[in-house]
Amino acid sequence: MAKTLPHSQKQQQKTLDRSPILLSKEKIAEARHIANKKTIIYIGMGTCGLASGGQATYNAFQTELLKYKLDVEIIPVGCIGSCFCEPIVDIKLPGKARVVYKQITSDKVIEIIQRTLQQEEIITDWVMGKYTAEGTDVDYPEIPLLKDFHFFAKQEKFVLSRCGIVNPESLNEYIAHEDGFKALADVLETNDPQNIIDAIKNSGLRGRGGGGFPTGKKWQFCRNAPSPDGKKYVIMNADEGDPGAFMDRAVLESDPYSAIEGMIIMGFAIGADQGFIYCRAEYPIAIKHLTIAMNEARNRGLLGNNILNSGFNFDIEIKKGAGAFVCGEETALMESIEGKRGMPRIKPPYPAIRGLWGRPTNINNVETICQIAKILNYGAEKYAKWGIDRSRGTKVFSLTGKITFAGLVEVPMGLTIKDIVAIGGGIPDGHKFKAAQIGGPSGGCIPSHLIETRIDYEKLKEVGAMMGSGGLVIMDDTTCMVDTARFFMKFIQEESCGKCIPCREGTRRILETLTKLTQKPKNDAEVVDRMKNMMSLETLCSVIKDTALCGLGNSAPNPVLTTLKYFRDEYEAHLYENECPAKSCIGLLNFRIDAEKCIGCGLCKMHCPNNAILGEKKQVHYIIEENCIKCGLCESNCKFAAVILE
Repeated sequence: MAKTLPHSQKQQQKTLDRSPILLSKEKIAEARHIANKKTIIYIGMGTCGLASGGQATYNAFQTELLKYKLDVEIIPVGCIGSCFCEPIVDIKLPGKARVVYKQITSDKVIEIIQRTLQQEEIITDWVMGKYTAEGTDVDYPEIPLLKDFHFFAKQEKFVLSRCGIVNPESLNEYIAHEDGFKALADVLETNDPQNIIDAIKNSGLRGRGGGGFPTGKKWQFCRNAPSPDGKKYVIMNADEGDPGAFMDRAVLESDPYSAIEGMIIMGFAIGADQGFIYCRAEYPIAIKHLTIAMNEARNRGLLGNNILNSGFNFDIEIKKGAGAFVCGEETALMESIEGKRGMPRIKPPYPAIRGLWGRPTNINNVETICQIAKILNYGAEKYAKWGIDRSRGTKVFSLTGKITFAGLVEVPMGLTIKDIVAIGGGIPDGHKFKAAQIGGPSGGCIPSHLIETRIDYEKLKEVGAMMGSGGLVIMDDTTCMVDTARFFMKFIQEESCGKCIPCREGTRRILETLTKLTQKPKNDAEVVDRMKNMMSLETLCSVIKDTALCGLGNSAPNPVLTTLKYFRDEYEAHLYENECPAKSCIGLLNFRIDAEKCIGCGLCKMHCPNNAILGEKKQVHYIIEENCIKCGLCESNCKFAAVILE
């Protein structure tokens, strides 16, 4: 007997209609049969691909293929994670494996057409690898598999499995690849919301947005919470604001349907019929692809009223954020959706009990939601085999900073920081690893002697850091840790909503202290002031952690506390010796003209905005330190490397 749907006591479940999914599979199978006899070009058109010239490459292929009169299909795809290789172009010749070309700018298009498309020759110098395909494993024996490329070798693609592979605008491709929307159909047919929640609990999935709260438990709270009118909401937090973080953007640009399917399942599990995607307006491609995906899903009966003839109604609305960092905090995000200024609410009550417009609301970030359907298809127990202890599954990181290969990496929980640095090709230019900032601006810096720290929620907390949403900034021995703490504190202070005094005023005082440390004191009074401020710095940080209103304020001092803990010698050098060991803080360095290299050309003097350089033509010039504002124009304009910063 059909069960009563959880969101309504009146509406009975109908016979499920799977035809939109099955019909799509038939169509895509036919398309693949045709495609096997047709050449296809896949071009990376995510933000990283476009920034590297992907649009020009796409346009060049369109123009030149017309000239050569070749019947070739061009499909735009997202990012596979190796941003350092963009623009990426995949070539799929009839009956052959799909080959990945790297750094294909528009000037290489004609050669690819002539050699690869016309002569079926693979240009090995441009190849990154090949995908496996049924019946084509023996193709191109000289070309390694893409999964064997060192950047991908230790990765486990779960969240990112479709990214860069399928057309993000094609519902058919989503359905055909890894059984898209099968999990939703199974959920609606079984009609057992508690079973879904139990599966998510058994998977060990924890929120990937920062705190790492168990996802299944969060859903359970919301499902059990009473609502004054029976109304509940779900929200996908796509307000990704950490410097250097772009995981959510890449997933939404490359695989928007996984977010939609995950939200529908989440809504069914807790008894909601309305969802909101809160996405910052700076992500136009993500918003475009989400909009297309939602419209396609509605047209096929996968979103909106009576989904798959099950009687279940659920729809999604996109809300654009204005870029306020604080709106990544869940209660500030809800305030923004309600049309108010984005400022955190006092908790408890938590959103699962009293959230959007006073109704129970479940909020998860993009990475969390995009795993839901895959976990149900893959199997909760099988998924839980990835990871270690209480940290299960995989985690996506945006790997940036002083690293050879920047991009997106997805690894099983339990790997170490050292493993991820190795995936990124290590530190470039012969420098040494110094630290990794993990968890965004309010995360912590992990020093070189802790490089074996595991990617594990609890282990990261033990060393003063946090998982966060997945930003991972690598630093080398040229990085000043005092200036790094100042940079992150400047970001936090500027993004503080100002609602609570500890965050509003405390972060300002911390920033002032760090700024003064990176500059030479002008008099004895400033020397004394710097000493006093340093003596109270840790106390101030502790007060902010204990008294700030929201999680962002509570974690704001983390960059300062971890750098003080692990790099105190650098603070002392700045404070007592007015020196920056990394030679990074311009305010503590001086520009000097090397008399042996200076020929008296006058370019440095000509470009100095403060008349700090003296010297006659063809005579050695020199800098008046008191007048130098350290703009660096003298160094950048000297053609003989005579200006030295020391």
